[in-house]
Amino acid sequence: MSQWACVSAANLSCQASIINTQKLRNTPRCDAFSFKGSEFMAQSCRFLSPQTIYGRPRNGACPLKVVCVDYPRPDLDNTANFLEAAYFSSTFRASPRPAKPLKVVIAGAGLAGLATAKYLADAGHKPILLEARDVLGGKVAAWKDKDGDWYETGLHIFFGAYPNIQNLFGELGIDDRLQWKEHSMIFAMPSKPGEFSRFDFPEVLPAPLNGIWAILKNNEMLTWPEKIKFAIGLLPAILGGQAYVEAQDGLSVKDWMRKQGIPDRVTTEVFIAMSKALNFINPDELSMQCILIALNRFLQEKHGSKMAFLDGSPPERLCAPIVDHIQSLGGEVRINSRIQRIELNKDGTVKSFVLNNGSMIEADAYVFATPVDILKLLLPDNWKEIPYFKKLEKLVGVPVINVHIWFDRKLKNTYDHLLFSRSPLLSVYADMSVTCKEYYNPNQSMLELVFAPAEEWISCSDSEIIDATLKELAKLFPDEIAVDQSKAKILKYHVVKTPRSVYKTVPGCEPCRPLQRSPLEGFYLAGDYTKQKYLASMEGAVLSGKLCAQAIVQDYELLVARGQTRVAEASVR
Repeated sequence: MSQWACVSAANLSCQASIINTQKLRNTPRCDAFSFKGSEFMAQSCRFLSPQTIYGRPRNGACPLKVVCVDYPRPDLDNTANFLEAAYFSSTFRASPRPAKPLKVVIAGAGLAGLATAKYLADAGHKPILLEARDVLGGKVAAWKDKDGDWYETGLHIFFGAYPNIQNLFGELGIDDRLQWKEHSMIFAMPSKPGEFSRFDFPEVLPAPLNGIWAILKNNEMLTWPEKIKFAIGLLPAILGGQAYVEAQDGLSVKDWMRKQGIPDRVTTEVFIAMSKALNFINPDELSMQCILIALNRFLQEKHGSKMAFLDGSPPERLCAPIVDHIQSLGGEVRINSRIQRIELNKDGTVKSFVLNNGSMIEADAYVFATPVDILKLLLPDNWKEIPYFKKLEKLVGVPVINVHIWFDRKLKNTYDHLLFSRSPLLSVYADMSVTCKEYYNPNQSMLELVFAPAEEWISCSDSEIIDATLKELAKLFPDEIAVDQSKAKILKYHVVKTPRSVYKTVPGCEPCRPLQRSPLEGFYLAGDYTKQKYLASMEGAVLSGKLCAQAIVQDYELLVARGQTRVAEASVR
């Protein structure tokens, strides 16, 4: 779920430097943790393993002994989508080694850029990945504060229905870095402050029966007549498949629900929370295509809706292994390398990327893997009227705010899971001191919350955002949190603002999403806004990178010939 963050800690220096992931690995972290089997549930810690685990000492205290267990990784490897993604990955490794590897410059080291570089390197080419900031990850970037605590751009969840992400973890040998949670979706109950309602997916049932059972067993959020009308309304989507789903792009969630005869209360009870979790906007704005894609994956794959948290910060625990892989195959990753402009040849194709420090980088192919708003800012004037680029005008990043609050005590009214707040200001949240190994603390809670929709709040001060967040938390934790902090007290907080995050998936966006291969020879795009079936998500970003790499590999002969022509023309001059 989350960007070009307005974070004072981010170093926006334009002096390029080659990234050293060994330095990242040497940063202190709590690798002494070794979670096995299922983690803590709510306030309890299940003592199912004799293994002693030592947490990071804080403020000079002695190490704390904690025993915990993780849920095992679900059986994803034999699902059709996983096998399809695995085959796609294998095509890069199996492709003929190029006689002359292509030099490919990629702007943006988010997941889309990292994936593009990774799979190009697998195919035997030489990617040069440029990141404007001093941190990897783009929308999954994170920073350390002076106390050594991480704060992130967004609250990131890895679903079982993310086959390309799951394959990527396997290819890098880091499957064990995902902390899988119980197969449930947990919603706060606004009408009953402090209480939650659960959708529990039984392991013994296949899809879609496990999802149907989870819905039928929940009697707190929907009545039986509402469940029946909802099920009937969903039938066309279940039977119509991807073609039907894509055809619903022109309708908002709210309009589609009414068209299908589904009561408005279903939207209020379930889909406001889902809409904000998926795209940070409300169901009267969100395209129904976005919801149907998620529901299709969740209902058609047994473990599709099962969630995992990364066991630490994304730059260290996910991005660094990708960089290691790229560099081991001869690729480069450079931070503090901001693109100032795209220099063109006389025929309108790319001549070079010009960096803020004045240096120029020429290559056989060029990729922009930044958010769509950054691309639009840097588009050369004579490209703007080309239909491929002109239609990007409708794709606009949505504002989102990620809030981190450290409390002076352990909050009890929470779970070892992602929680849907159903608050008008908050989307989802989690107590990261419980859900994430590296952030674990048995004595104090750290809540990470997604503040959305954020359009009206993005220009507000951090203190105003924290005050508004506390008012909502007082409803979620009525016995533990008060607005005046007479109960739990805030030790510190971080607010990460992203004025333009993932593209806003409003009705009518689908025709505007570009293919990864542009009409200009040698120029390509990657990013979750480009054409791929997982929309604005981490899975979509990784898949877009694979599709971009595939297009470049397919264009190998053309790109080599283009390079030879350029060399010949230069020699004539």
